[in-house]
Amino acid sequence: MFSTIAVPSGKANPHRREVSAVPESEVLRRRNEELEKELKKSIEREEKMKEELQKTWDRLRVAEEAEERLCSQLGELEAEAVDQARAYRTRVINLMDQLSSAQKLLESASISR
Repeated sequence: MFSTIAVPSGKANPHRREVSAVPESEVLRRRNEELEKELKKSIEREEKMKEELQKTWDRLRVAEEAEERLCSQLGELEAEAVDQARAYRTRVINLMDQLSSAQKLLESASISR
């Protein structure tokens, strides 16, 4: 059988905290730089979102104006259709009156024979 031998590693105790050779001011400076980069990215994202919101707002305004024009045109077409229907009804009534008169005339002519 094989035997095992324990060899201590060169690493320090993982539970011990190592003292950094980097001064605290340097750590803070790096952290500040990281935060500034994050802030810059956040501001850029915010600007993009504002631009997108403005574009969406503009599209909405155009759509609302188009809707108003379409509603106006639809109203005009409906009014025109009502006028045409009234004119058609009047024409039909006139033709019915003419037909009725012609029928009465024919009836009176056939009775007088």
